[in-house]
Amino acid sequence: MRVTALNKAAARQITITIKRTALLLTCAALTCVAQAQPAPKYPVKPVRMLGGAFGSPSDTLARMLGPKLGEMWGQPVVIENRPGASGTIAANILAKAAPDGYTLLLISAQFPIGAAMHPNLPYDPIKDFAGVTQIGYSTSVLPVLPTLGPKTLKDFLAYAQARPGKIFYSSGGGGSATHIAAERFNFAAGIKAVHVGFKGTPDALLEVAGGRVQYCLVGLGAALSLIKDNRLLPLGVSTPKRSPLLPDVPSINEALPNFGRDGSHMLLAPANTPMAIRNQISRDVARVFDQADVKEKLAAQGYQSAPTTPVEHDKILREQIKDFGEIVKRLGLKSQ
Repeated sequence: MRVTALNKAAARQITITIKRTALLLTCAALTCVAQAQPAPKYPVKPVRMLGGAFGSPSDTLARMLGPKLGEMWGQPVVIENRPGASGTIAANILAKAAPDGYTLLLISAQFPIGAAMHPNLPYDPIKDFAGVTQIGYSTSVLPVLPTLGPKTLKDFLAYAQARPGKIFYSSGGGGSATHIAAERFNFAAGIKAVHVGFKGTPDALLEVAGGRVQYCLVGLGAALSLIKDNRLLPLGVSTPKRSPLLPDVPSINEALPNFGRDGSHMLLAPANTPMAIRNQISRDVARVFDQADVKEKLAAQGYQSAPTTPVEHDKILREQIKDFGEIVKRLGLKSQ
């Protein structure tokens, strides 16, 4: 009797072990099948790329990048301009978009600047976004009206320093990259000027060309046509060395060694966008910037491309938010 009971117990244990083993093998087989499945094709429908004001450096980059990506993907990339509020309008749209790679945001340093300038944003600048790739850096230029008086950067510094609170500078909006760049210039030069913000870089340039404000500090690509038409006089560029496009124009650092401008253009996706999609977009963007005609166009605008992986870009984004936060605090800037 006792032996029979033991045999039955052993038999039940063997049966349980066999069932568990079969279950584990089934799960392992299903996992292998799932892993063997190819990743979903991307994209299978149009991709929406949000950007800043029409004609701004970000918009120019988007319109250069979008059609090239569309050719690679066999799907159109629709550029949608969403200017205003230092880029926070476009960023808020992206934060609420589906995390599927079909809504992207191309923006400049104004994204981390906005995070530093506006403590009550309708989104979290880190948690609500996923980095796709850094795009690169643009050269900024300080233009004035040719009839203003100063013909060199040294002359302009003397002109501005002698008129504290009586001269005006324009930007693409309070807290924008152009606002911060000009404030950093003012700080380095000891200039006290009145800020006038607009909806984008093009408007800021036109205000200088129209003589309603005295200067600005904006992307060279946006200002180049007005400079070539002699409607604006360039006095300095933001890069450590002179730009090949304006070899006779000095670097601002030549007169102000403590001046500097950080920040870059970037491509963002909503948080939780699959890494496989982010990696694909990052690789494809790098392929676009490696094309000869694109390189030529970028060089013509004084632009330096610097694509990264999504992981690298996430790190850069966090560093820029931290760095610009320190700059904003040091300068005592507040949201407008």
